[in-house]
Amino acid sequence: MAGHRIVEIPASNLKKRITEILYEQGYILKYKFEDDNKQGVIKIALKYDAAKIPAIRSLERVSRPGLRAYAKPDEIKRVINGLGIAIISTSKGVLTDKQAKAQNVGGEVLCYIS
Repeated sequence: MAGHRIVEIPASNLKKRITEILYEQGYILKYKFEDDNKQGVIKIALKYDAAKIPAIRSLERVSRPGLRAYAKPDEIKRVINGLGIAIISTSKGVLTDKQAKAQNVGGEVLCYIS
């Protein structure tokens, strides 16, 4: 992982699933869940292209504790005309916008990533 920036964040089940989605969608290079006998830690190697531009160019938090944002399957908006993703917490787990639409489930829109 030399030449790549590594970040560490406290672990939670939600953060673990979001990390897995970011990896599956090609936004991060690698990740590792570590147990520290407390909450645990997620180590993430951020991904950059040859020109050192990060793969995650923008991350916008949508739902907040004081203002939750929910969407039905047909209300989930496309991020940058389908080039980005939305991460949604549904009754079937944490999914991307495309997965939620395919399974015809809505839920809480957590963030948009491009």
